[in-house]
Amino acid sequence: MIYYSRLYKGAQTVRQEFTANPMVRGARITWSSPAVKLSKHYRFETLAVHAGHEVDSATGALVAPIHLSTTFERKIDGSYPHGFIYSRSDNPNRNGFEAALAALEGGAVSAAFSSGLAAVTAIMQGLRPGDHVVAPADIYHGTANVLKQLFARWQLDATFVDMTRLDDVAQAINANTRIVWLETPSNPLLQCVDIAAVVELAHRAGARAIADNTFASPVLQRPLALGCDMVMHASTKYLGGRSDVLGGVIIASNEDEAFAGVRQAQLLGGGVPSPFDCWLLMRSLPTLPYRMQAHCANARKVAGYLHEHPKVSAVHYPGLPDNPFHALAARQMSDFGGMLSFEVSGGKGAAMTVAGNVEIFTRATSLGGAESLIEHRASIEGPDSKTPQGLLRVSIGLEHADDLIEDLEQALERVY
Repeated sequence: MIYYSRLYKGAQTVRQEFTANPMVRGARITWSSPAVKLSKHYRFETLAVHAGHEVDSATGALVAPIHLSTTFERKIDGSYPHGFIYSRSDNPNRNGFEAALAALEGGAVSAAFSSGLAAVTAIMQGLRPGDHVVAPADIYHGTANVLKQLFARWQLDATFVDMTRLDDVAQAINANTRIVWLETPSNPLLQCVDIAAVVELAHRAGARAIADNTFASPVLQRPLALGCDMVMHASTKYLGGRSDVLGGVIIASNEDEAFAGVRQAQLLGGGVPSPFDCWLLMRSLPTLPYRMQAHCANARKVAGYLHEHPKVSAVHYPGLPDNPFHALAARQMSDFGGMLSFEVSGGKGAAMTVAGNVEIFTRATSLGGAESLIEHRASIEGPDSKTPQGLLRVSIGLEHADDLIEDLEQALERVY
């Protein structure tokens, strides 16, 4: 199968052609530009370095400058010769980041936001009162709250189902369903959803399929290639990779009416990232494929250790061979990610003991940074949380895996 997308690099229109299975690591990407007579096969790692980047035309600088100006000069005739009017509508740094993410996800267009939830909100703002959304029961609680609280005032209807059961998804979709929201692997149970199968159910009903790809990143999973209409990322996480920048991004397979609504929400709602935020994200993208390799390798070792520990009652990680989602994850992901969760025998008290005695892990929310994080997830989600009380969610960082294992070992020893 061949996948096409367009990417804007400065004034150049760049056409991509995916001639290999984009789920396979090392698949080549044809990136051609008639403007510069460029036609080469680029693998993901090369695209991560070059997509959205260009040499500064004014100075020849290899690294793009940060364009902090909020406004841009008009010509005497009222036109804008450089294409920029006001930084909320367009900014060179944001345009570069959007072009890069469209390329990395294999999409046609992209829109960047000031946070992941700003991106989620922009998608939901395209719906009307009475419209219906089907979403996973195991879902990031922030997304759930957007649907349950913010858009409930708009009379937007939402049904939360176990998306690992396709019959339940099919039953939940009705005549008013406009979006089927996927999150795979899910937060915090790392459940995996059959993307292609859910897409088929959504499209059969005339609904759009939109995937939160934050946990996997475009390195490991390509939902657009599996049929999704849009992909969302909290760019705060693996895309940023350093726990120092907040952001979100939406990538669409087509520049259609639905994406026009997203762009309108970006422009009129104003929830855009700063030029510096975009510059920081662009700085991180070239290392994304190699960081993900290390996150995945470390997570596999830590998950394997926890799986054998007598004080751990369950490990939620699709990379484990006996995990119920292992075969599905292996089919639609190129690796299993850097996120895992595990349940400590003894419930909340035991889990809090472990979290309270780690030395390398930091007790903090979020994920995807260089440092390993651990948190008692139910406490974060609040009193209505359905997450097991003994569960700890872990973002495996870039430290040495053996040090992480030794840290968990000494913390688990304190559980009686």
